[in-house]
Amino acid sequence: MELRPYQWEVIMPALEGKNIIIWLPTGSGKTRAAAYVARRHLETVDRAKVVVLVNRVHLVTQHCEEFSRMLERRWTITTLSGDMGPRAGFGHVARRHDLLICTAELLQKALASPEEEEHVELNAFSLLVVDECHHTHKDTVYNIILSQYLELKLQRTRPLPQVLGLTASPGTGGASTLEGAIDHVLQLCANLDTWRIMSPKDHSPKLQEHSHQPCKQYDLCHRRTQDPFGDMLKKLMDQIHDHLEMPKLRRDFGTQTYEQQVVELSQDAAEAGLLEQRVYALHLRRYNDALLIHDTVRAVDALNTLRDFYNRERTTKTQILHAERWLLALFDDHKNELAHLATSGPENPKLEVLEAILQKQFRSPDSPRGIIFTRTRQSAHSLLLWLQQQPGLQTVDIRPQVLTGAGNNSQKTQMIQMTQRDQQEVIQKFRTGTLNLLVATSVAEEGLDIPQCNVVVRYGLLTNEISMVQARGRARASQSVYSFVAAQGSRELQRELTNEALETLMKRAVAAVQAMDQAKYQAKDLLQHLKAACGHQQKFQGLEARGCH
Repeated sequence: MELRPYQWEVIMPALEGKNIIIWLPTGSGKTRAAAYVARRHLETVDRAKVVVLVNRVHLVTQHCEEFSRMLERRWTITTLSGDMGPRAGFGHVARRHDLLICTAELLQKALASPEEEEHVELNAFSLLVVDECHHTHKDTVYNIILSQYLELKLQRTRPLPQVLGLTASPGTGGASTLEGAIDHVLQLCANLDTWRIMSPKDHSPKLQEHSHQPCKQYDLCHRRTQDPFGDMLKKLMDQIHDHLEMPKLRRDFGTQTYEQQVVELSQDAAEAGLLEQRVYALHLRRYNDALLIHDTVRAVDALNTLRDFYNRERTTKTQILHAERWLLALFDDHKNELAHLATSGPENPKLEVLEAILQKQFRSPDSPRGIIFTRTRQSAHSLLLWLQQQPGLQTVDIRPQVLTGAGNNSQKTQMIQMTQRDQQEVIQKFRTGTLNLLVATSVAEEGLDIPQCNVVVRYGLLTNEISMVQARGRARASQSVYSFVAAQGSRELQRELTNEALETLMKRAVAAVQAMDQAKYQAKDLLQHLKAACGHQQKFQGLEARGCH
């Protein structure tokens, strides 16, 4: 459990009790560095108590392994996460252990709970470790917890826990200018009450030795020259639009932007009591989901999702509105034609590219292991089905499985939800090599540590620079490949190119914050700190008037 020189360099302020963010690339040992800080903290601080917060359920077990090795059974350690079944109250468990690793949601609920067995005060802990701390912004659970910390600080409550943040990707917060990105990094530092954001300087060459960056390749395909199935779905959506008579609703079918529009329409209709308008919005979303699946996988997968939806509508509804009767009839009138087009239309060009990648990588004798990242649980399951059915892949040693989050099942699909135990079983099988390919949603982007993983495919994704950096970091083995699959000229391709520019901007912003002299940094940090703690401008002005500036 020896630390490398660059790990020593970044943790030194934390060993002195200062609040810091450790910024290191994925795979370079942030968790081990944090575990050492926790160990030294337990050794030197009277009545020390450590809590490690994670944002993904599967990271609870993974971090427990790392911290347990470092603590060597000298201190009591326990874990808590959402679906562990009946358990003692959070407060009860926390009071009886030296180190607790848990999902942030559980700590947030315990802080708010009035029950003695469940309740805990934030200052009951002496060290707060925040994994993937770039999520400490806006209304995230991390930021709710840290806002309570800032309130305690403004109230001069003592003692306060020391804060240790860990991240590989602070991000730019949506900023496209250096000034905006600097403000974002400063706000992140303020939210975590950070003394400094730490990355190696003296030992940067050593970091490069241990930080394997995969070889990135853009695997681009042509767009469909003809798309009769997709055109039919859009024609049906046009008919629904005409029936709905809402000209302000843009007909940007088959996009995430359109999905957001119909979700907002559904919410507004529900609040206004417009039940039929809400029904139209719900059905338009299902058609849009089908278009997205068609764009990602196969037309038959898209049609199956629509069939499942309409079959459930028929069997579960006790009362059918006029709008629902019309929509059911519309689908019934065209389902046979859709079925013909789904089976006779051209192959998805992206799947052809994906098959070529898998053929090349998984015919290697080096026991490859890979992850395909896709956007939704539905597309993950559809891709798994394609992997199992595609004739050209049956002679390749691919042993796939999906890895998704449980989600809130808001779409009421009949898809089997993954529990924490399901996730752990899949990850363990992937770790040991029983499985060698995961089809995953964003649940696997952050923290998943499989040293043998050497193939990462981002499959037609439209995400930000943080997701790009995190997903790329799952390729831990040397000589790894990171492939981005998209259509030429697509929004997804443009976004990925933008993400590369934003990653460079993020690095410049962090460097600028690190280069600030301490007085300037503290002044800027305090300004962001007060804004974060106060929550709105009026309260902030009130603090200024009382001399808090």
